[in-house]
Amino acid sequence: MKIEHIAVWTSNLEGMRSFYMRYFDASSNEIYYNHSKGYRSYFLTFDGDCRLEIMEMPGIPKSKNDPVKQFSGLIHFAIKVNSRTDVNKLTGTIREDGFKVVSEPRTTGDGYYESVILDPDGNRVEIVA
Repeated sequence: MKIEHIAVWTSNLEGMRSFYMRYFDASSNEIYYNHSKGYRSYFLTFDGDCRLEIMEMPGIPKSKNDPVKQFSGLIHFAIKVNSRTDVNKLTGTIREDGFKVVSEPRTTGDGYYESVILDPDGNRVEIVA
């Protein structure tokens, strides 16, 4: 078995799509739009099997979780890059472009070299090598 996709609600569908396409080389399908519900979504595909579905619909409340603090439930997902140099470079670029870096590049106790950034909606994304 494998994870096929992870879904994230957003109130900034085009901004989230642009973020993942720009920084993580995601490709996107054409928008899906359900007119009766006002629901719109994209599937973003990365270099691999797992996809990220980003979804927007009126009436979905914003998360009450603080994106910097830990809490129960889904807390992050990780995107793998080719090297430690790529982790450092991408983290720096994302910071320079005004996004929050929660954790600077480092080697973790379980052997990953990673940083943690927040996407436009405050979702934690690990950049790992």
